[in-house]
Amino acid sequence: MSAPAPAAPGVRMLWFDFGGVLSPPLAELFASYERKTGIDRETLWAGMTAAAEPFGLPVLAPIELGLVTEPEWGRAIAGAIRRARPDLDLSRADLERFGAQWFAGERATAPVRDLLLRARAHGFRVGVLTNNVTEWDPHWRAVADVDDVVEAVIDSSRVGVRKPDPEIFALAAEHAGLPPQANLLVDDLAENVAAARASGWHAVRHEDPAATARELERLVGLPTRAPAGTGAAR
Repeated sequence: MSAPAPAAPGVRMLWFDFGGVLSPPLAELFASYERKTGIDRETLWAGMTAAAEPFGLPVLAPIELGLVTEPEWGRAIAGAIRRARPDLDLSRADLERFGAQWFAGERATAPVRDLLLRARAHGFRVGVLTNNVTEWDPHWRAVADVDDVVEAVIDSSRVGVRKPDPEIFALAAEHAGLPPQANLLVDDLAENVAAARASGWHAVRHEDPAATARELERLVGLPTRAPAGTGAAR
């Protein structure tokens, strides 16, 4: 019996988010950072929120849009934490070089990375569409380990617009030379998935690798298992 026809046969390029998709789950990253520095998730997030308040933007937007440098952002977070938690020892935290410490020792989520490699092996074009930070570039790219596979990286801090702004989807599609409906986004945030679909893209809400694999099989016909000898797993 033949496999069902793909629901979105016109898709030519799959765009994977980094944070929360290719990266380890965010809960794991926060827990790892606490082990490294002693700063718990709630305290860190409160510091980030305080650092964003002068801009009137979502928590990570100022640094993901390049409106503030990493050292400036780190100093603002440190100041907010010291005011709220004067008892907390920050001596292990290098907040002015946050990205290097946050990503140190981390690796990509292997099943998601394998999905990206499998998509490329099956003839799809692949890219990364990420809200990210200029100074974090070498660190997150080392974690993702897909530079030799993807044909494009659209990074909010480089282009000055971030998901879920429709402009970033238009920019990515133009960069790829494809109409909106030929692109598909894999992202963990519902607002980004909704924005991609509103921009004419297909999209998959990533919650766990197995479910994402099944949805990609349904939409574009990507097999859920890598064929023997492809070298997808690492």
